[in-house]
Amino acid sequence: MRHALLYAFVGLLYFVRGGIAAEPAGAAPKIADDVRFQPLKDLNGYFPFTPPASLDDWKQRSAVVRRQTLVSQGLWPLPTKTPLNAVVHGKVERDDFTVERVYFESFPGFYVTGSLFRPKGFAGPRPTILCPHGHWKDGRFYDAGEAAMKQQVESGAEKHPLSGRFPLQARCIQLARLGCIVFHYDMLGYADSIQIPFDVSHRYGDKRPQMESREAWGLFSPQAESRMQHVLGLQTWNSIRALDFVESLPDVDRKRIGVTGASGGGTQTFLVGACDDRPAAIVPAVMVSTAMQGGCTCENSCVLRVETGNIELAGLFAPKPLGMIAANDWTKEIMTKGYPELRQLYKLHGVEKNVAAFRFIQFPHNYNYVSRAAMYDFFNEHLQLGTKSPIVEADFKPLAREELTVWTGGEHKQPELVGERFERELTKYMTGDSERQIAALAPTDEASLDKYREVVGGGIDAILGRRVDDVGSVEQHNLEKDDRGDWWFFRCLLVNKKHGEIVPTTYFYPKKWNNQVVVWLSAEPDSLVDSAGEPGAILSEALAKGYAVACPELLGHGSHTVDGFPGKENRRVANPRLFAGFTYGYNHPLFAQRVHDVLTVVAHARRHEGTQEVHLAGRGAVTAPIAAAAAAQCGPAVDRLLVETSGFRFASLTDYLHQSFLPGIVKYGDLPALIALHAPGETWLNGEYPTPDVAAAAYKAAGAKEKLAAARSERPQQAGSAWLFR
Repeated sequence: MRHALLYAFVGLLYFVRGGIAAEPAGAAPKIADDVRFQPLKDLNGYFPFTPPASLDDWKQRSAVVRRQTLVSQGLWPLPTKTPLNAVVHGKVERDDFTVERVYFESFPGFYVTGSLFRPKGFAGPRPTILCPHGHWKDGRFYDAGEAAMKQQVESGAEKHPLSGRFPLQARCIQLARLGCIVFHYDMLGYADSIQIPFDVSHRYGDKRPQMESREAWGLFSPQAESRMQHVLGLQTWNSIRALDFVESLPDVDRKRIGVTGASGGGTQTFLVGACDDRPAAIVPAVMVSTAMQGGCTCENSCVLRVETGNIELAGLFAPKPLGMIAANDWTKEIMTKGYPELRQLYKLHGVEKNVAAFRFIQFPHNYNYVSRAAMYDFFNEHLQLGTKSPIVEADFKPLAREELTVWTGGEHKQPELVGERFERELTKYMTGDSERQIAALAPTDEASLDKYREVVGGGIDAILGRRVDDVGSVEQHNLEKDDRGDWWFFRCLLVNKKHGEIVPTTYFYPKKWNNQVVVWLSAEPDSLVDSAGEPGAILSEALAKGYAVACPELLGHGSHTVDGFPGKENRRVANPRLFAGFTYGYNHPLFAQRVHDVLTVVAHARRHEGTQEVHLAGRGAVTAPIAAAAAAQCGPAVDRLLVETSGFRFASLTDYLHQSFLPGIVKYGDLPALIALHAPGETWLNGEYPTPDVAAAAYKAAGAKEKLAAARSERPQQAGSAWLFR
């Protein structure tokens, strides 16, 4: 009893004085100072990279960014690798190389198409280069035409007329002449890749209502985005399967695989380097910079660049050889912005020579002869091609479109399933594969529960972007204090110093405190008091039993807003194309930001002198999912969780601007997964009877079956309050 009274007295002093330490001096901050009211970041923002102080720091940071990248590409966990069923046919002979037509299935019925160049006159397994082509008209079939060819030669951009007219072929042919096997493959909607048309893959701009059904959907729909199904992820998966394809060839040296592409192909180059450990050296051209990050729908996805950017994404390849090519475009400042920081990163690894940047400011966005020559020398050194430097590109006889196309008729007919019907079939297959994988992770014992937390919990970590131990320091600035007899009323601002966020919070604090705090979430900040400001039934019960109650106003709720901030929906970037990835690829969605608010309040409550337990409650379709998500990110920092969900599911949302929209969450199991991740913390559910299977499995595996209760009550509020304030 003596200890309880002492804690209560210390806690009372804590709240009266305004914090664990004295209230910060100086003027109180303003709600409008919250950084989240600033304009949204978009693909044309500034994306600097701060090199780590040590290799240990980089090991931790790179693990987080790599997982974020994999999650953003729909590759966490990796999709099931089905048989490629590769077809190689129609060899074309040249004096010193051959070209074969290739198609294989990255997913069943989804074809990757391309050209396989092989050198003549070289013995033994050969170094191999993947060449994603980027945004050149017609891709592999690109023909710049006579006028452009002449201009390229006259400007010094190209050495030979035919290289100027067929620069994509020139790259592949010269690499083959250096003794490399080269696989030049199509991006979606280019050349022979016809199943998802170019105008959808690269020019999507407006909604397609016919492709947004909850039962059958296409790409760019809310249903697809909530499952991380998008064009960029498909292209990255195709690149990974292209690695599988070349590794299946008997004449490929698996230890000497390189990747190079420009523009959108440059994006693919550093992404496959970040997502797969098989490439030994990469050369992304005209895409790695602190400026514009990629303007096409095929270069963006939700989650990918939130709090990171292309410099750091390229840095994930360290310590392996990374060469970057810059031109007079958004990459033109690479030598002073990005490259020095990457050199510091590589220096930490002791291999500063493994990173290089080549800047050709005299030329616009390109992959011309001057740029290619730098790439040839880089691969020559780091893949040990054994050719005397400098390498001079030789002239060649170009291949006609008829010699390159893989669909030659007969047994090599174009696929019949194309367009919107194919999109629906593809997303259906991807959904089924993902659901089977996630279902197989349902925990049955302690070891499988750990695996569930690693995969499902890790995916949700990346989507939400923060855990309670990432909160940092929190300052309390009191705006109002009032003695209400048996309890204190406080209105304050909690300032998250690390993240620049401010959370308006009301505290109701009993003078006979039981050392427990309940964080109560409500879309209506006055829900706990009546019109006269007196405690309602729930708050009265809490105070009578000694519970302190913290009621934060989440971002966009109550006073936590500014003029023009749409609290009931997400903002979106100014890009006129209605693609979720342009917004959520660079910014946390509103739902995640509200979870961050809760984490700030929980962390602050935990640090109260004398606090023994912190509980969390959310009621209704708006705040219950936030409470569940926050509890999943808090671990043991939240002791009891009360959620009354009204049967809410993220899968029911049909608008990516909805205030509760959260990219990728349906892939990982929707709301039941959030509840499962709180195990073994105590949880009381209403609106979820019977208990969701995965949640029940997680609690049973944690040895805490009795700590999960799914109520079926005619008076759920009273039953929930009785459970929480017991």
